[in-house]
Amino acid sequence: MSRAERLLDLIQTMRRYRRPVSGKVLADETGVSIRTLYRDIATLQAQGAHIEGEPGLGYMLRPGFMLPPLMFSEDEIEALVLGSRWVAKQPDSRLAIAARDALAKIIAVLPADSRDDVDASALLVGPHAPPSPDTIDLGTVRKAIRSERKLDIVYRDANGSESRRLIWPFALGYFDRVRVIVAWCELRQDNRHFRADRITALHATEIRYPHRRQVLLKQWREREGIKPAD
Repeated sequence: MSRAERLLDLIQTMRRYRRPVSGKVLADETGVSIRTLYRDIATLQAQGAHIEGEPGLGYMLRPGFMLPPLMFSEDEIEALVLGSRWVAKQPDSRLAIAARDALAKIIAVLPADSRDDVDASALLVGPHAPPSPDTIDLGTVRKAIRSERKLDIVYRDANGSESRRLIWPFALGYFDRVRVIVAWCELRQDNRHFRADRITALHATEIRYPHRRQVLLKQWREREGIKPAD
């Protein structure tokens, strides 16, 4: 286990306790000597962790400490690299650029050895079938979802028939070939799935829909039997 992973493990262990916990308990749970534990606590305190206590009295981590990027474990770094590479290949150009920029920012603050691990990552995104071209700006859809605003769209179904819909978008699914907007449709008075490549016109309104996005997403998951992501 690297030192960064060990410090991360210590933080995660301390977060489980609401009251002061002895150094011996922390050392046993993290698998280090008591001397190493004291050094690790001093290191975390120097990095801004609000750890209160001292030997013989116990330690407690106050809420609010955010782990800096250099504390990512090797598995977490690989997950970030793989996810960024996948998003960077999506037709949503703004999201693809954001993925590359975000990864560059993370790499910039990683220790040298971790940066080498990123460059040498063996996790690759394989080729897939060419996606169906979207006729709308997915950035507009994502903004509407974040701000809980209605979208006015013209949708062409599988038979080629077009209809105008006012929808409440609350999720956007990215598949290999298509992007799918999950929304409440005022015309159908029910949840509907709209393929982005079948939307022939889209207008973002300033009308806020009457329910919270999280509530709509929860109800949709329950109805579809989809478990929330961990």
